[in-house]
Amino acid sequence: MPQSSISTVLKVGKQHPGFLKFTSIPMMDLSMGDEKILSYSDVVLRRSDLEILGGPHFLNDRIIEFYFSCLASCYPSEDILLVPPGISFWLTNCMDLDSLKDFVEPLKLPDKKLVIFSINNNKDVTQAEGGTHWSLLAYERNKNLFVHHDSLAGSNRLPAMNLYRNVARFMRISGSTLDAPLSDCTSTPQQMNGYDCGVYVIAIAKVICDWYTNCRSQDEDLWFSAMKRQIGASTVSKLRNEILVLIKDLMVKK
Repeated sequence: MPQSSISTVLKVGKQHPGFLKFTSIPMMDLSMGDEKILSYSDVVLRRSDLEILGGPHFLNDRIIEFYFSCLASCYPSEDILLVPPGISFWLTNCMDLDSLKDFVEPLKLPDKKLVIFSINNNKDVTQAEGGTHWSLLAYERNKNLFVHHDSLAGSNRLPAMNLYRNVARFMRISGSTLDAPLSDCTSTPQQMNGYDCGVYVIAIAKVICDWYTNCRSQDEDLWFSAMKRQIGASTVSKLRNEILVLIKDLMVKK
């Protein structure tokens, strides 16, 4: 993965110890019986993650970060940033502007053309792996636009707004004093159950990365048409299994 989430976390954690209090737990959980099964980039997966993917279960941040790392490997570009969930969580909930500035700087947001954040509705910064819903926020610099994708329309509007307000100023076009607008994508595919929101997030992230790499010069509506063509209940179900198979394959090869 081009960006190192662990190094960023540790750097900021030294300056703001409260950050490590809630971000280190999901990455470093050493609960007995939940053995480590795979290290991929900066992500450590555990036995329980296989059970989650076997479903029907809500995805945790480890699985989303793992898949974001895979996407970064499949679509290697300094223009693209897939922000790890723990970092997105901090950006969403940080109320200290000075801390926020220090934290955002290593991400080099002004240099990125495409930035993808996962959004969790957990409001308690002391509770690791909390929350009940995932959605996705993407920034595309050519259009200078933030787009929010929610597979349960409207459910994550508040945390999406919080994240947008906290990062928009750092994404400004050089010389501009105006923040890019935020749009809620009303054509986002909608989940048919109460647990697949995280899978929709990674499915949409995959479509966006592929669009940016292969099709952005052809589409005037960004990735929206590709998303509608490629994502539905059946493809999401298949993707959950594909991730499970991918992890098992990587376990064999390690």
